[in-house]
Parts: sequence; structure tokens; C-alpha cells
Amino acid sequence: MPTDAPETPGFEELGITGPVLKAIKDLGYETPSPIQAATIPTLLSGRDVVGMAQTGTGKTAAFALPVLERLDISQKTPQALVLAPTRELALQVCEAFESYASKMKGVHVLPVYGGQGYGVQLSALRRGVHVVVGTPGRIMDHLAKGTLDLSELQYLVLDEADEMLKMGFAEDVEQILAQTPAEKQVALFSATMPPQIRRLAQKYLREPEEISIKSKTATGTNITQRYLVVSYQQKVDALTRILEVENFDGMIVFVRTKNETETLAEKLRARGYSAAAINGDVPQVQRERSVNQLKDGKLDILVATDVAARGLDVERISHVINFDIPTDTESYVHRIGRTGRAGRKGDAISFITPRERYLLKSIERATRQEPTQMQLPSTDDVNTTRLARFDDAITTALAETDRIEKFRDIIAHYVRNNDVPESDVAAALAVVAQGDTPLLLDPTNDPLSRAVESDNRPQRERAPRSDREPRGERRGRGDYTAYRIEVGRRHRVEPRQIVGALANEGGLGRDDFGVINIRPDFSTVELPANMDPSVLEKLRDTRISGRLIEIKPDRGPRGGARRDGDRFERRDRPSYGDRDDRPARGDRDDRTFRKPRHKD
Repeated sequence: MPTDAPETPGFEELGITGPVLKAIKDLGYETPSPIQAATIPTLLSGRDVVGMAQTGTGKTAAFALPVLERLDISQKTPQALVLAPTRELALQVCEAFESYASKMKGVHVLPVYGGQGYGVQLSALRRGVHVVVGTPGRIMDHLAKGTLDLSELQYLVLDEADEMLKMGFAEDVEQILAQTPAEKQVALFSATMPPQIRRLAQKYLREPEEISIKSKTATGTNITQRYLVVSYQQKVDALTRILEVENFDGMIVFVRTKNETETLAEKLRARGYSAAAINGDVPQVQRERSVNQLKDGKLDILVATDVAARGLDVERISHVINFDIPTDTESYVHRIGRTGRAGRKGDAISFITPRERYLLKSIERATRQEPTQMQLPSTDDVNTTRLARFDDAITTALAETDRIEKFRDIIAHYVRNNDVPESDVAAALAVVAQGDTPLLLDPTNDPLSRAVESDNRPQRERAPRSDREPRGERRGRGDYTAYRIEVGRRHRVEPRQIVGALANEGGLGRDDFGVINIRPDFSTVELPANMDPSVLEKLRDTRISGRLIEIKPDRGPRGGARRDGDRFERRDRPSYGDRDDRPARGDRDDRTFRKPRHKD
């Protein structure tokens, strides 16, 4: 369906009314994006939709607004189910639903994903939920337990369908679709349309309208875009180090949730930075006060959500930090547009976890610029900056001649009575002024740089076999331990499904997987011996191909675990033409596994 009409109708003309219309206007939505203009009327008419749209074209609102417009608040069983490939996207879609429903009374939206405790999800489902947003694995788990009732489901959305299939969720998605009512409306969104997606649409959608959108978003060339690949746990330390080295004036740090704005602002203040949080819950008067303080130079850093920063135009903002990268590139473009205003130069730095690498290609398409990968500032970089500031502080103090003259007599008195060189007294005073925090970092003890270096290492980069430890002594993050899972060849399980499911549910990384051994009835997978027990607890209820994996330590050759199975190792990886075409680390589809020439 072509979408090049010269004029775009407003949301009201598309059929959005009442509290939903008020909410999106309060959020600053004025003109629908092309995918919204094409999709909303079709979905409101009750017709199925297949949408081809890149990440960042505004498709979340395209399906969320029609769902909310027709929601029956009195019905307590789920009316809408949105399937997303990763927990990050599930959370973002859930938060979008909540913001669009902010003017509606009694709407309950529940995120359902691996790694979150079942208690929260179960209690919410018992109370009543209107919209469920989840990853296929955890949705399958709830269906198997009988804790998720889809009998009255009216709307089903498959978001980023191609990513879900890349991750090996095809069978799970089909099983979920098979357990939903025949009479329902389905919307399928995908950046690409491979044959598998086409077959899925033909099988489960009824005469869908096909809508294809090309993103036309772009940013000014006066904004320098950089990114750092860093794990979630290292983000605060990485941000602190960047703040030490970057020459910034005013800054906005964007995070995903309201709670995170307060938490991060507090951590920054504890580290000596003047920072404040602004979000939708902060009273307008306080938000305006914080913005004015940023303008006047009384505040250097605002930690904000997308909603709170809409329309913010402060000349002092030289840097934007995406502490949490948005999956919607329209949000990304809006965020970095807070700097580089009116032709001024601006800097945008994005923190990307290894599993979010796939977003880089979408950002490049949307902004028509290729973000540059940056390195974490080293301890030498930080020390050089600290010494320069220390020198500047001394130079500034020396300019205050009256105060310096008064202290000369005090120092001279100490030198006469204690027979200590003046240079030692100066050093001692520097120690007193510095306090307990050392002035310089120790280059020999820098775990942060090592951790970030590991996250930034290209996924194909591996040492030659001769340079690696013997296979039996291989080490990733500590030694490996073999675990048994109750899925095997007869369940048509593939290595990528195992890796994808365990990575998604347990939050595991690319270096956490060793040898995978698939046998007829079960499989074994090597995971770090030093793995936190909480990770194993998260994995216990994981399902692959609809089966509970019942993960437990493998008893080794005595039980015949490695006698006659197909042995796979993390060795060869697929050729993806362009590195950024690879799925994210969380997708776990960035590895294939090669069989040896002989079976045992």
C-alpha cells in the first residue's frame, strides 16, 4: 500500500478519540507517522494487518492506539497479547501502552518475560490484566502452567516477527497462535519479509492488508554520534568515566523508566556531579525549575525520560547520553535532537548492551549517519584529565594573592618548627584537600576497562586454535560446568534455540556457552562453573519448543551424556555480509555450531 500522500490526517481524523487522544496530545504527538496513518484506520476497521516497517517508524503507537481505543475495561481476562523477541522490547512496548492509557481509568498492562519473578506476574494475572506484552518463552510457560487465559483474546500483535524467528522462536510462536481464539484480529510487523514470515502470515492472518513503510528520518550533520558497547552492570561506572574525560557544558542523560531517573541522578550526585531527575511524575513547577537551573549553569546534568524531555530546548546542552538505548529510532532521533540546536555542534553517546547491537543498523538507516564506536576512556585518560584540573585549581588559587600571602606565614611557621621541606608540606596539604579518594586511578587495577573490552570484542574475534588453551581446559568466564536439559533431537531442537532461550531467560552473554551436545531425548550445555545460583533458578522454568527443560547439573559420562550425541561447539559463525546485520547478543542467533567429522 503506497504511503506517499502529501498530507497526513491528524490522530482524530484517523479515529482516535477521548482519553487516548488526550494522552497522546499530552505526550506531544501531533502528526501521525506514515505507519500510524496507514495502519490505525485499518486496525480500527477490524481488518488484519501485515506491516513491513523498520524499527523506529512509530509502529508501537500504530498497533497500541487502536487496541486501547476498543478496549473493554470491564473484561478482566487478557484482550490483547503482544509478542516481542526480547525483554527490552517487551518492556518498552509495555511502557508505551501505559503512557497512551494514562488518561484511561483502570487499564492494566503486564510485561511477561524471563528473568522476572513469577510471583509478580501471577498476582497481576489473578487481579485482571487487559494487555499482556511478553516474550514467547515465558508466554509459553504460563500457557503450560494454565496461569494465562487467552480464551477471550481479541487482538494479537507479533512485533519484530523476523527477529523472533531468527532467535528460534518459530515453533513457540505457532504454538501460542494455535492456543488463541480463531476469531481475533492479528497484526504482524516485520522489518523484512522472508518466506517463513510470509508463510506465517498466510496461515494465521485472514486477508490482511499489507502496508510497507520506508523510514525517512534523518538528523543534522552537526551532531556527532558515538556508541559504547557496555553491559548493563557497568553502565554507571562507564558513564562516570566518560563524564570525567568529556569536555561537556550541559547534558541530558536519557533512561527508560521514571524510577531509573531518580536512581541514576542520586548516584551521579553521590559521585560529585550536579544532577537532577525529570520525569512524568515530577511536578511541572519542579521540572521547570530544574530546566532553568540547567540553563543558568546551576545544574549540569538532567536525567530524563522521553516524555519529560519533549520540546526541551536549552542552548547549554552540548551532550546527550542514551544511558538506555530506545528500540524506537524516532525516539532516538528526538533524544539526540536536544543537542546541536540551531546549527550548534552537539555530541550524542549511546550505551548499547551486547544484545542490542542489532539496533545500530536501524539507527544508521534512520539518521543516515553511521555512529562511531568509541572506546572507554582509559585510566591514563582519566589521570591526565584529573592532573590538568588539579593544575588549573592551583593556578586559580595562586591568583588570589591576598589569601596566598596570609598562608605564607602559616607554612613558614610550620617549616621552622618541624624542619620539613616546603615541597613536602605542599604535598601533605594536597593529601588533606583530596580526602580519602585517591587523585589518580591505578592502571594496573582496572576491572572496568577489562569488562568493557570484553563486551566490545567483535563476536567473530577468536584466537587461532594454537593460541588457545587445550579444548579440555577451555575457559570463558571461569571453568565450564555441563548441565542437562530435557529436550533433544526428537523434539527437533537446534543449538540456536537452546542458546537463545537460555540467554533470554537467564541474561547470559556470548562467552557463557561452551559445548552443546544434542542427544535423542535430552541435551547437555556447558555454562560457567561460577554462574550465580540465581541464574540457574531463573532457568528452571524455561521452555524450549514448548517443553520444560528441567535444567540440572549433568552427571557426566557415567550417565552416558556424551556417548552418542551430536556434539556442537562454538566455532564457526555464519557470514552476514555486514556485521550489523547480525542479530543482537540477546537473540543468540549469532552462532552456528559445527559437527565434527566423526560421531562417538
